[in-house]
Amino acid sequence: MSAADSQPSDVAFSGLHASVVDQMGLAIGAGEWQSGSIMRIEELEERYGVSRSVIREVLRVLASMGMVQSRRRVGVQVLPATEWNLYDPQVIRWRLASPGRVAQLRSLTELRTAVEPQAARLAAMRAPLADASELMGLAGKLWAAGRDGDTELFLKLDIQFHHLVLSSSGNEMFGKLNSLVAEVLTGRTHYGMMPDHPHEEALQMHVDVASAIQRGNAVDAHAAMLAIMERAMTEMSTLWDETAHK
Repeated sequence: MSAADSQPSDVAFSGLHASVVDQMGLAIGAGEWQSGSIMRIEELEERYGVSRSVIREVLRVLASMGMVQSRRRVGVQVLPATEWNLYDPQVIRWRLASPGRVAQLRSLTELRTAVEPQAARLAAMRAPLADASELMGLAGKLWAAGRDGDTELFLKLDIQFHHLVLSSSGNEMFGKLNSLVAEVLTGRTHYGMMPDHPHEEALQMHVDVASAIQRGNAVDAHAAMLAIMERAMTEMSTLWDETAHK
């Protein structure tokens, strides 16, 4: 058999493997398997209708994310969330799809509040002129998309805007947080936690961030981005309060 002949089965396996990884990740994230639970390979084979080799590969992926651990002569143990790779975009996605999504959004928004204002401050000091100009253009497009109620376009532009601020900070660690921010913004939008028409004040804040970075005003850039983060925290606070009283 030639390499070309074997290709379809490789692609099919890859798709099956990814599907089972996603199903198991969602189940663990949703708490179907509590921390400390023991999963047995034979039971997983039956539950997902796949071979032992597929299950073993899936478990290796989940173990690399810190979600499970093989225990000799016992089985595969589900680890507590504190052991998970909480910055992995796929783990974030699974947690946002779980009943605990509000708590996950709160943690992520608090992290953004700590990082993004500082990133904006550094961007005002370090951003190349082309990046600063692109930010101004994105802020204008965001305003138009928000005014028109084009939710998907607004989400796409918002992700690009925050990505560019993080990367323009010149701090490679901040730049790597882009996928995390993208998951937060996507989760809020797709789970109905964003207004259909963003408030004009929020749109103006994005313009203020871009303008301050373009002018090289680090203090104003920090303040404007902090205002965006605080507004997001305020918008989410009602959800957090509702969850706390359930």
